[in-house]
Amino acid sequence: MMSTIIALIVAAVTFGTVLMYGTLGEILTEKSGNLNLGVEGIMYMGGAFGLAGAFYYEKAAGAAASGPAAIIIAILAAFAAGMAASAIYSFLTITLRANQNVTGLALSIFGTGIGQFVGEFMRVSEGGYVALSNNLKEAFSATIFPKVFVNIPVIGNILFSHTVFFYLAIVVAVLMYLFLKKTKWGMYLTAVGESPSTSDAAGINIVKYKYLATIIGGGISAIGGMVYIMTTAGCVWNHEGLSGVGWLAVALVIFCMWRPLNAIWGSVLFGAMMIMYLRVAIPFIPTELYKILPYIVTVIVLVLTSMKNSRDKQPPASLGNNYFREER
Repeated sequence: MMSTIIALIVAAVTFGTVLMYGTLGEILTEKSGNLNLGVEGIMYMGGAFGLAGAFYYEKAAGAAASGPAAIIIAILAAFAAGMAASAIYSFLTITLRANQNVTGLALSIFGTGIGQFVGEFMRVSEGGYVALSNNLKEAFSATIFPKVFVNIPVIGNILFSHTVFFYLAIVVAVLMYLFLKKTKWGMYLTAVGESPSTSDAAGINIVKYKYLATIIGGGISAIGGMVYIMTTAGCVWNHEGLSGVGWLAVALVIFCMWRPLNAIWGSVLFGAMMIMYLRVAIPFIPTELYKILPYIVTVIVLVLTSMKNSRDKQPPASLGNNYFREER
């Protein structure tokens, strides 16, 4: 029984790490008042370009290719792809003031298409199979802790058996919390999301904060797609596995009530609910019911927080609304 629980937790963390990046990036974006529903497409692009960066690096370096270098290149490639996609969204919604919902949905379709195109282009150009060598695969899937920590009874696997991406995601969550709560720039960003007209009157550069938060947030979300391809998918392009992950990250933002630290445990919980059918299967419950559990829980949390009418548990007041300075 204990071994089953530990295996479930470890698997939940593996899948939850993917969600954590997508959620943290969207939290930063929504804190500025921008509702980017294109996370699904951004994560597709992150997965495809992250794999491409590591794959072509290994192809160029040959036997000299190193795991740490491949990891860094994959992160940077995914981050750059997410930033590029989010820059398009930012230009359309902030500069041209296009509808955020429609633009986000279009970006989801656009990003998914770009990601699948890049993945299929690599597959066809390389003769039908794109994957990293076993040495680099091990670098992406290995833990950063020595085996002596992993072998500790019970807590060893739970705390120390994960990839570098999980611990990096925790660092990102903590830094984002400190940025939003402890720095003047984070408070300015929060003010922009709550009341852009008031922030503008106070001399805060609305456009700058919205652009930076949305573009950097998109880059963080894209890393989640890369993490899926490099860990869960085994460093092999698999566009089907990413389907729905971006939408799940958007739902998780609501579940976490726009708080970065909540994304740490919330993503693991959602990860457990998504893979529970593989670990704790109940014969008379269809797999599809397992997979909609996160969305049901999100709706319940949304209803409960709305009933309490607590301002600190509500979304930014200007979320999804474009700012027209002339109407101030």
